[in-house]
Amino acid sequence: METNHSAHQSDPANRSRLRWRARRGLLENDIILTRFLDAHETELTDDEVDAFTRLLDLSDNDLMDLVLARKEPRGDTDLPHVHALLQRLRLA
Repeated sequence: METNHSAHQSDPANRSRLRWRARRGLLENDIILTRFLDAHETELTDDEVDAFTRLLDLSDNDLMDLVLARKEPRGDTDLPHVHALLQRLRLA
């Protein structure tokens, strides 16, 4: 999936929206996602933002299962760039 990698980074509203969506009801998810964004937000490509957004569409429990490697992505999240981002999240 090739995209214009500057679109997300050049739009402060998109960056704010992503950070707001990363706030989760499950504290563990909130901490993991916020720390990840604190460390990597400025370097995320549009493919990574797409992967992050797909993960944010999941329920808190499903997201936690993926981050903790209890499950692997399925359906709309079973994409190479989602797997790659999950690897980064799991290492964070």
